[in-house]
Amino acid sequence: MTLSRVNSSAATLTKNRTEDSIVPTSGMCVTCVDGCIGMCEIGKSAYRGHEVIYPQPFGVITTAGEKTYPLDYSHLNIVGGIVGAHGIAADSDQAVFPNVNLEVAFGRDKGIKFKYPWIIPGIGSTDVAKNNWEGLAIGSALAGTGLTIGENVVGMDVKAVIKDGRVVDTDDLKRRVKLYKDYQRDGYGAIIVQANVEDTRLGVQEYAIDSLGVEWVELKWGQGAKNIGGEVKIRDLAKAQLLYKRGYVVLPNPTNPDVIKAYERGAFKEFERHSRVGMVTEESFAQRVAELRKAGAKYVSLKTGAYRPFALAQALKYASKYGIDVLTVDGAGGGTGMSPWRMMNEWGIPPVELHSLLYQYAGRLAAKGEYIPTLVVAGGFTFEDQIFKGLAMGAPFVKLVGMARGPIAAAMVGKTIGRTIQENQVPVYVERFGTTKDEIFVTAHHLRHELGDDEFERIPTGALGLYTYYERLAQGLRQLMAGSRKFGIEHMSRGDLVALTPHAAEVTGIQYVMDADRAEVDEILG
Repeated sequence: MTLSRVNSSAATLTKNRTEDSIVPTSGMCVTCVDGCIGMCEIGKSAYRGHEVIYPQPFGVITTAGEKTYPLDYSHLNIVGGIVGAHGIAADSDQAVFPNVNLEVAFGRDKGIKFKYPWIIPGIGSTDVAKNNWEGLAIGSALAGTGLTIGENVVGMDVKAVIKDGRVVDTDDLKRRVKLYKDYQRDGYGAIIVQANVEDTRLGVQEYAIDSLGVEWVELKWGQGAKNIGGEVKIRDLAKAQLLYKRGYVVLPNPTNPDVIKAYERGAFKEFERHSRVGMVTEESFAQRVAELRKAGAKYVSLKTGAYRPFALAQALKYASKYGIDVLTVDGAGGGTGMSPWRMMNEWGIPPVELHSLLYQYAGRLAAKGEYIPTLVVAGGFTFEDQIFKGLAMGAPFVKLVGMARGPIAAAMVGKTIGRTIQENQVPVYVERFGTTKDEIFVTAHHLRHELGDDEFERIPTGALGLYTYYERLAQGLRQLMAGSRKFGIEHMSRGDLVALTPHAAEVTGIQYVMDADRAEVDEILG
């Protein structure tokens, strides 16, 4: 069985000539004909070369790998019973799904509180993030959940003021933090500032703590999409030269006279900006954590990606040893930026396997009495059933699920609907619900009542899209939890799941469906 799709994808805007007859191993057409213009990835690479490594069109898309893994969260099912309730009285009038409490408090001092058990783990300097930030920030703040400002935002900001290699003022980062904080309510949620190698050199997190009042900062080891640093494309020569001057790897070299001439001639239209890969040592990690706390960080987290098991063990051990508040572990296959397409499909440990290893390693440390930070799992989560499974499989260590592509999609759709309302061109598919945001967005009445007319009218429709998507996830998750008789996140357990195949049971440690409850069954039946 072929798990990968090779040589053609919507992500690279390529396709096979013989779509119904393809060689499974190479992905090539069974008959490759002399005279073909090159619609497949090999053909397009023959004239655009390295440009075809990346998903396209850049700046208006998010991407995720299309490889079919042997195991995913659909291989687990949620189970429920008919007796009792956890976290509420076993009373049919009280144990109703609206009474499920989705709030979670976490961090070393339990001082971070979210209304919902999920977070956006890191959206950085890409155009798709910047162009949808209003919706993401305001929607997340109104919902009382977390939002992470990803890597390279300051370095990409042409208006940032940098003196002696350190940032002293910004335009974009200041805007992103302010948008979230202006709509944060009752202390719920958090805005987090992440940093990679370049950000650390620029002093981005120290600036965010000191000048912007950010309390939570995050160290970045990687993500599930790729095992190299962040990347974007630059269409402006002056900006490419500025980023090169700031120390980024920019390809081709925008200061080279021959490259400048080729760009002006139209030989190529985009530069690539790449970040460096970090070099992790325990000493440097401990030093950086100490520096951030000395700078005033109240909470410090670490985000790591789909690296080999040895690296996962390092991340958990260092996070435990140095008292990190939160550790996010992102499985292979996701992506919100310009990750290399083949890498996104063929690199890294898949989510279920990675999260199973995380649970095993956390259990080993906990058995020795060592501190376990709040764990966050990420990698393709979009709906309430997957959120339930991620929380239950990682219980009691996992308290949050990380999502990015789903929230971005909701914010983009909300923004697009808002534009069609303004242009009096609401699509028929949407128009059946109405032609105003009060009619179209099902949460509008609630928010208008809660915020008042003036403040509600200032909320962009991208934020309404994200808020409404979150409202759906919350109600769906409450229904699933009530069905499992779990009325608070702290009551969820691995026993709320069964594995549908022996292989899923072997990998996850979740009981195979035919073995579940065997002891209880024997006690009942004798």
